[in-house]
Amino acid sequence: RLVPLLVLLVLLGPALGQGLGQTRFVCTSVPLDGDVCAASALGTGSAEELKGTVLQLRETVLQQKETIMNQKETIRELTAKLGRCESQSVLEPGEAKGRKGFAKNTMGDLSRPPAAETLSQLGQTLQSLKTRLENLEQFSRMNSSSQTNNLKDILQNKIDDLEKQVLSRVNSLEEGKLSPRNESEERGKIESTLTSLHQRISDLEKGQKDNRPPDRFQLTFPLRTNYMYAKVKKSLPEMYAFSICMWIKSNASPGMGTPFSYAVPGQANELVLIEWGNNPMEILINDKVAKLPFVINDGKWHHICVTWTTRDGVWEAYQDGTQTGNGENLAPYHPIKPQGVLVLGQEQDTLGGGFDATQAFLGELAHFNVWDRKLSPGEVYGLATCSSKALAGNVIAWAESNIDIYGGATKWTFEACRQLN
Repeated sequence: RLVPLLVLLVLLGPALGQGLGQTRFVCTSVPLDGDVCAASALGTGSAEELKGTVLQLRETVLQQKETIMNQKETIRELTAKLGRCESQSVLEPGEAKGRKGFAKNTMGDLSRPPAAETLSQLGQTLQSLKTRLENLEQFSRMNSSSQTNNLKDILQNKIDDLEKQVLSRVNSLEEGKLSPRNESEERGKIESTLTSLHQRISDLEKGQKDNRPPDRFQLTFPLRTNYMYAKVKKSLPEMYAFSICMWIKSNASPGMGTPFSYAVPGQANELVLIEWGNNPMEILINDKVAKLPFVINDGKWHHICVTWTTRDGVWEAYQDGTQTGNGENLAPYHPIKPQGVLVLGQEQDTLGGGFDATQAFLGELAHFNVWDRKLSPGEVYGLATCSSKALAGNVIAWAESNIDIYGGATKWTFEACRQLN
């Protein structure tokens, strides 16, 4: 029969060997009626020391057991993650190939635009090209040239082919037929064709631009972005009255956005025309607001004018030559400040910037003119009906040399009087 201490040392032997390396244990047999303390004195130290060593060894064993359990849990987690990765690489090859070719987002992770979003962008691009082609067609009718007509037919055929490619891509995506390589090739073909088409249309537009009067052009903003806009090179002077008139076309809903905004240092909303969300169109002067009774987002060209004087803040609104509203107390006795930035197509939150895509203008705009006085109803009617006596703005006159465009906004030929026929 063994002493309990000897049994304990024997049972702990393997674990103690792991915890203490090359430690040598001395076992001493003690008679049943012998003194354990006396026997331990023959070994490595006093009974208290031996007891402390045993407790320390026990603690070491428990710690090692806990470490092993933690390592097992970590291994299980890693194995599960590896399994998920392997299953995705086998079952979802489209996910991996879809990520290739797209830039990193701001968080540093690779992002993949959904197929619907990509196709929507392609559709918008094609619509923009079609609109530009329609303008070229209008130009060719005005200048009946067989060469222009031939080019127009070629471009129309190219757009038709592009639409077929996009439709084919939609069907392939829905049926899951495209492999990573095939989708990359298809995307490359479409992008290459779009680039070529853009270039040819731009060359044609450049050719027609050289032959047109300086005021017969329009600006087109085909998408809501925070980077597409036009900037008037001249600033406004200090004004105690104004008239602002333009031709405008949009079917955007809800709200066509911001046809123009004028910001000065310390006041981003010095003079703004905006239709945002489900609100009616508004004119802002020094952050004061008047609601305008315009109904113009029907996809047709309309002529609008807003007049104002600082005395009593009296304002008038005209649509298609007819006064549709008026009021007073709009920023009374506040002159329009000079040395600001006048932007077409975006609402400024800071001087010359701070654009928000949700407030961007979506549509077409032309003949933006500014006077430093109130126009009479007869003068406004003459502008809206393309009278030969119509005036140009004495502060800002509509001319290509006065306008810079940015971010993909485009210019092409426009004659307001032809829109009325």
